[in-house]
Amino acid sequence: MLLVNDDLTSRLTLQTVLEAGGYRVDAAASAAEAVGKLDEQEYQLVLSDLQMESPQAGLKVLAHARNMDYKPATAIVTTYQNAKPQKQARALIEPEDVPGLLAKVANLISERAARKIQRELRHAN
Repeated sequence: MLLVNDDLTSRLTLQTVLEAGGYRVDAAASAAEAVGKLDEQEYQLVLSDLQMESPQAGLKVLAHARNMDYKPATAIVTTYQNAKPQKQARALIEPEDVPGLLAKVANLISERAARKIQRELRHAN
């Protein structure tokens, strides 16, 4: 998965929790870095902070991810207590709840796999 967060402490904490949960995590510190990584490698899931170098940077990362041919699952992850999900956001993940975080990540990856199988079946017919 790709984790995008400009705050070093939050990024390292989330990366550690996700890796302890058994996930392979690639990290980016900015929207520009994330877009470059999305263009170079295929990810099952993209988790992005909402506000980074600009207020909409996270949404731009997720929009770019959704336009990739391999269609990764996407979600906003925030470490700010008062953050509210944007209307366009797939899911808001709050990392303070570690079991909930890992469960949501697993669900997003499972849903993506199911959608991929459905697309492949439609194209085979």
